[in-house]
Amino acid sequence: MKNNPRTYKLSATILLLIIAMTLPFPALAADKMKPEEIVAKHLDAIGTAEARAAIKNRVIGGLIVTTLRAPATAQFSGQFVMASEGSKNIIGMGFENANYSQEKFGFDGQNVSVAHSRPGARTNLGDFLYNYKDVLKYGIIGGALSDSWPLLNLSAKQQKLEYVGTKKIGDRQAYQLKYIPHGSSDIEINLYFDSENFQHVRTEYSRFISAGIGRTMDSSGQQRATRYKMAEDFSDFKKENGLTLPHSYKISLDLDTGGGTFSGTWEVTLNQFSFNQQIPPGTFNPNTK
Repeated sequence: MKNNPRTYKLSATILLLIIAMTLPFPALAADKMKPEEIVAKHLDAIGTAEARAAIKNRVIGGLIVTTLRAPATAQFSGQFVMASEGSKNIIGMGFENANYSQEKFGFDGQNVSVAHSRPGARTNLGDFLYNYKDVLKYGIIGGALSDSWPLLNLSAKQQKLEYVGTKKIGDRQAYQLKYIPHGSSDIEINLYFDSENFQHVRTEYSRFISAGIGRTMDSSGQQRATRYKMAEDFSDFKKENGLTLPHSYKISLDLDTGGGTFSGTWEVTLNQFSFNQQIPPGTFNPNTK
């Protein structure tokens, strides 16, 4: 056969295509990470292994502003406190308002408890946490602020993490991990970590229930889907006792149910951090007086 420049050019092109197909795309390779890698880098972002191990419990306090947007508008300011030790955790909010005096919810190592905001009634936030106890039971609430944060001891919690991909959180790109508690859970939980520094910046909790089917076509058309969504956002990271922790914490809750809609936020500025304090055992049951 005679040497043909066109044949050489075609062969070279095919060879380059074959090589390109056998190599991973750089963008995809950089984007795809194992959950264990993300968790390891996240723990390093909190502090050294020695610094983390030195902390046995935490009591964190600050100022809170609650803003309700639906079904009615209102705003309350008050005090916020979070305490945690091992698997035990509690969050308390106090307001000088007769109709909305407090939020208190926690896990004492055995049971999840949510206090009433007034006699015989829980708030929408309290009711959500009471119905979806995994949020408190597994120490997910509060993120890296809490000593109960499950990623501090990944194997002991028997949880499962799945890599989902990346997502824009605010103006930052973040890795998304789906958190699956031990056993089954009615709620979907996703954790987000800054793709540059691996700080935990957001947790999303969501549940969607399809509209039911009525007895007739007309009644079926009147049925509506139910949506629950709670999110925690963490920012303003600073060092405290060797740990890099958020100093701004925000809870958002949005509900769309057959009984109506609700939307509210709880924004906390944290300014008090105490570690390795003597915490009475009854502290973690919000119903203990």
